[in-house]
Amino acid sequence: MNLENDKEPTAIKKYRWRMLSLVFFATTINYLDRQVISLLKDDYLAPLFGWDETDYANIVVAFQVTYALGMVGAGFIIDRVGTKLGYALSLTIWSLASIAHALAGSTSGFIFVRGVLGFSESGNFPAAIKTVAEWFPKKERALAAGIFNSGTNIGAILAPLTVPLIAGIWGWEYAFIITGFIGLIWLIFWWLFYESPQEHKKISKAEYDFIHSDDQKDSLSDGSTEKVKWLQLLGYRQTWAFAALKFFSDPVWWFLLFWSCYIYWDINFKTV
Repeated sequence: MNLENDKEPTAIKKYRWRMLSLVFFATTINYLDRQVISLLKDDYLAPLFGWDETDYANIVVAFQVTYALGMVGAGFIIDRVGTKLGYALSLTIWSLASIAHALAGSTSGFIFVRGVLGFSESGNFPAAIKTVAEWFPKKERALAAGIFNSGTNIGAILAPLTVPLIAGIWGWEYAFIITGFIGLIWLIFWWLFYESPQEHKKISKAEYDFIHSDDQKDSLSDGSTEKVKWLQLLGYRQTWAFAALKFFSDPVWWFLLFWSCYIYWDINFKTV
């Protein structure tokens, strides 16, 4: 870390936003990769492999179940191995899993690679949140989280604009290969440029102090911290409010991602 004084007025705003841009693009790729299958299902995959709606539902469920299971342990793993390695491992596996869809020769093959994709994609949000916690003071974390989370919507928009085009030109296999390869390109930039603020060589002292300004404020208090057990969280109204919100909103969101995406393409593009 460069602790030399930086007199430029914009220096304090520099590197943490670059780190956030990496997280934003990773989240965009995350949602791009998971939507490819829904856009190829109707015209390519179902006729080729003889899928009915039950077959496709089983493939979708494989992703959702492994995604939920992965969420349980993804944060634990990232805490243990660190943000840089943890994010890199998650994105490497899900990119390879996305590419592996092109090699699946049966419904069971798609169920398997879909499960690997779901399990590995679960690491995105724990890693993204940890990146924000490392690089932003508390007063900016809500803004930073909102920015990287907007990548989910960008990915949902980009998928129907690009995936059918790729499949129409090069074939359905390349839709999986190209979108998966984008993640491997991102991995290069992540590995070259990401470090924690303590280890980063180009961060200014002003920005480093700003990121850790909350630590300085906390040090003025008595310094006591109280550990809360997981079961104790059930006693907070905020926990139940968040759980209720997810219970009612997530089924709609997942339906839009996996079931209505290709319907939208048929209605708005193929009929033109």
